[in-house]
Amino acid sequence: MAALILAMLLIGAAMVTSLGNYHVLVSLHRPVGLLILVLALLRLAYRQRHAPPPLPADLPLWQRRAAHASHVALYGLMLALPLIGWAMLSAARYPVALVGPLVLPPILPGSPTLYADLRAIHTVLAYMLFGVILAHLGAALLHGLIRRDGVFASMALWKPRA
Repeated sequence: MAALILAMLLIGAAMVTSLGNYHVLVSLHRPVGLLILVLALLRLAYRQRHAPPPLPADLPLWQRRAAHASHVALYGLMLALPLIGWAMLSAARYPVALVGPLVLPPILPGSPTLYADLRAIHTVLAYMLFGVILAHLGAALLHGLIRRDGVFASMALWKPRA
């Protein structure tokens, strides 16, 4: 999911800076956004049934609260961004084409004003997601390189050396 989300942030940034490749980029952005929404819902369902690994007992309370808040923000943004993107395209009366003839139904009525508002919100939330990702990465590096308390090992795709 991290790779998909980073790809989406880069594709989104490229979409607003490259008119020549806009249609190719948006044709990637829409289905990947839906995939992220589906995967985020699956992750949320999994998290409801399986508790995350415990944080170290010596972790200060403010860091525990920050970890919890960052996870809430991360999940919230992983759900909100694709939904707002879908709503934004619905308000613009753009079809949300996925693959071939598969098109999602609109979830909002057409409205140029609503489209403009949702586009601004989508942009702000994308910047917020980027910030949360950077904070998450910083915390992971803190745990992996400085504290060496096993938290990074629970997040890493590979088994870190002791």
